[in-house]
Amino acid sequence: MGNLLILFTASLCLFLFFIMNSQGIRGPPYEFIHGNNKEAAQMLMEASTKPMALTHDIFPRVMPHVYSWINKYVKTYLSWNGIRAQLLITDPELVKEKWKSKEGKEMEVFQEFRLLTSEVISRTAFGSSYLEGEKIFDINIYKAKIPISDKIAKMIHDSVMKIVKKRDDKVVTGEADNFGRDFLGLLVNVYHEADEKNSHSIQDLVDECKTFYFSGQETVNSLLAWATVLLAIHSDWQDKARAEVIEVFDTQNSDSEGMAKLNTITMIINETLRLYPPVNGVIRKVGKEVRLGKLVLPTHLEVDMRIIALHHDPDLWGDDVNLFKPERFAEGIAKATKYNAAAFMPFGLGPRSCVGMSFAITEAKIALSMILQCYTVIVSPTYVHAPAQRLTLKPQHGIQLLFHSLNYDI
Repeated sequence: MGNLLILFTASLCLFLFFIMNSQGIRGPPYEFIHGNNKEAAQMLMEASTKPMALTHDIFPRVMPHVYSWINKYVKTYLSWNGIRAQLLITDPELVKEKWKSKEGKEMEVFQEFRLLTSEVISRTAFGSSYLEGEKIFDINIYKAKIPISDKIAKMIHDSVMKIVKKRDDKVVTGEADNFGRDFLGLLVNVYHEADEKNSHSIQDLVDECKTFYFSGQETVNSLLAWATVLLAIHSDWQDKARAEVIEVFDTQNSDSEGMAKLNTITMIINETLRLYPPVNGVIRKVGKEVRLGKLVLPTHLEVDMRIIALHHDPDLWGDDVNLFKPERFAEGIAKATKYNAAAFMPFGLGPRSCVGMSFAITEAKIALSMILQCYTVIVSPTYVHAPAQRLTLKPQHGIQLLFHSLNYDI
């Protein structure tokens, strides 16, 4: 049985290799079992140990293997994640075609923003049950660090089910007339209304909760952290953004009407997402043979679209690609990308783009507005610039900033 499995695996690898090779697609050579993972891991380790200047040219450090292979094999190449063949795409035309389917003291802001975004997403997802929701999310963080832990996965499942049962019981006893109007309540309602043609399992419900958490907490945390450090570095843009916030809200709390008027903040957020995309790439598996441009992609091939490579491509953005220039987006995303939708896709592209995009942008606008109303932000002398790819793009050594009060009574 073992020999047959090895033979099948080897045959599949050879088949995929020859199919892509015949179409002119090259890439780093395959090594048995681990593919290109060993070489990639070595490059990542070497890059993470080298100091980095305070520059936004982060692509060679965050994904050194992809950066190296793009320069060696052009923008579309074949690599191997173990025995899984992956076609890496950083050609925007191919991507578009695919997607048409504390006062004065140093503060480590990445962890502070994690607490903020965790509470926001917990209340949104679980409403009155948000404290129990926060516990589930904390468990999920540990699972991300220990992905093989079945025990932790069961704890998450059991915790969600405990909340669901409480809501079920309240409806049955007449204590409540619905399952709640928060995100979990909507999911539970869909689960109970499912029929034979449109069935949803409990595991589907649990998975949706985890996905909502990841997109709503991890990505916003990353966005807020990098946006704040960029404002601290570029004080001119911090002053412009603060002037806009004060003009729109004065010292009052933000509201939905005012959010739409924050053009400078929007430009800063978009440029942050371009330079420091929370998720560096998305992978889709080919379910059946499909044509992509001039290429024919066979079943079992994985298509890897590297967002960070697109966002840092001088052919798309110009020679100043690694400079922080929010004015790129002064006339909107379409003009900034020269109407090339695939050049800027921090939340994906097309019908499968992140459904939480508007939620994330709005949360970031509110948080940045409140900070700018109250504080001037400065980079701490202890800050070491070291972006690193984990689940999302994170600061390897944290982000240490200094906050000086503006003495407004907010």
